[in-house]
Amino acid sequence: MRIVLLGAPGSGKGTQAQRLQAKYGVPQVSSGDLLRDAVARDTELGRRAKVVMDKGQLVSDDIVLGLIRDRLARPDAANGFILDGFPRNIEQANALSALLAEIGQPVDVVLLLDVRRETLIQRLAGRRTCPKCGTVYNVHALPAGVTQCSKDGETLYQRPDDREDVVRERLEVYAQKTQPLIEHYTKQGLLRRVAAEGTLEEVFERMESAALAKPVPASKVKVSRRAAAASGKVSAKSPARKKARPQRSRIAKRGKARVGATSVRKKSTRVAVRKGRGKLAKKVAKRPARAVRSARRAK
Repeated sequence: MRIVLLGAPGSGKGTQAQRLQAKYGVPQVSSGDLLRDAVARDTELGRRAKVVMDKGQLVSDDIVLGLIRDRLARPDAANGFILDGFPRNIEQANALSALLAEIGQPVDVVLLLDVRRETLIQRLAGRRTCPKCGTVYNVHALPAGVTQCSKDGETLYQRPDDREDVVRERLEVYAQKTQPLIEHYTKQGLLRRVAAEGTLEEVFERMESAALAKPVPASKVKVSRRAAAASGKVSAKSPARKKARPQRSRIAKRGKARVGATSVRKKSTRVAVRKGRGKLAKKVAKRPARAVRSARRAK
């Protein structure tokens, strides 16, 4: 089982990845956890990453990819993995594909956890973390007055990137950088959408069903005109097909034909009348001359 989890910050990727790990025995590979571990150990990569993470921005690809490469090389990832938080942009997706091709472990499915923006802000701004065991809580779900971890009694704290102002910045970055991955993996027939609002059990069941569903061949995936233009198959400026005009009913056609025929008859009548008046005028004009000729003959 080789899964990539996509979703905005706060969509529940980490929580559900842990559930998949417990059931299927493959490791959860979280780029966020790897980065925080590097920051805690004060490594060179960790120091570089901390400056960017505190601003709510994405860490550079070379840092993240280096950590991911080292993690997938461990023995516990030989039979599969659940990749959480990577890739976050098209460049990372291409780099990941090259890495997985190199080690012979291509992705089986990409699960997109779909959550509304309002819910995401509430989840992230209310999130608190245990500094010792890393367990994540939410103040909206905790009993009133509870500020300590239920496992080891440590005081919970709010991570700098969980402040509301930083949360909004993170969501903007996600919209700009990560959402194009949805179309990227859709074209490959790997993407599955999962409604990620509800109880943990409901979301997990949807994820499991999506992960085990048969993949859709890339040749049968419908691609939008924009994606086709990006791949060079269709011109982005090519005119769209004209919509077929709805067929009129027979009654409407007959009614129009009758109206048309009536109009033609009326027009013909008017022309005939005008012509008739002209002939009548000529006859009247000729009558005096005929009368004169008849009188002369009589004499």
